[in-house]
Amino acid sequence: MGIREEVIFEGGPHRGDLILNLLLGVTLIWLPLTIGAITRALWVRYRITNRRVTVTGGWLGRTRSDVIYSEMTQVVTIPRGFGLWGDMVITLKDGNRLELRSLPRFRELASYITDRLDPQARKASGPIGQAT
Repeated sequence: MGIREEVIFEGGPHRGDLILNLLLGVTLIWLPLTIGAITRALWVRYRITNRRVTVTGGWLGRTRSDVIYSEMTQVVTIPRGFGLWGDMVITLKDGNRLELRSLPRFRELASYITDRLDPQARKASGPIGQAT
């Protein structure tokens, strides 16, 4: 019998990111961003539980990163897609960063994650451009 985890969110990037990038991909300038959106849609998956944040990605989805809340020192978000989805960067105690791009329900998920951080990390977290 293991420790049970309550899954808060499990899924891939927001579909709107892929659709918007496909529409803008007809221009040569936007083509690299379109390829990135296609790659994310195919191979990136997010899982946020009451114990950790997991990102599965990389080539063919073979890379997995698990981060527990006590290792996080800052969570920063930035809205994209007219605020329908957003990016989140989680900074860890060792200085590494975990990026969650095109995250659906990013405000709700960022609030959930931030509520589980220690007070000092919670104070350092928030959306980009927020006055502290």
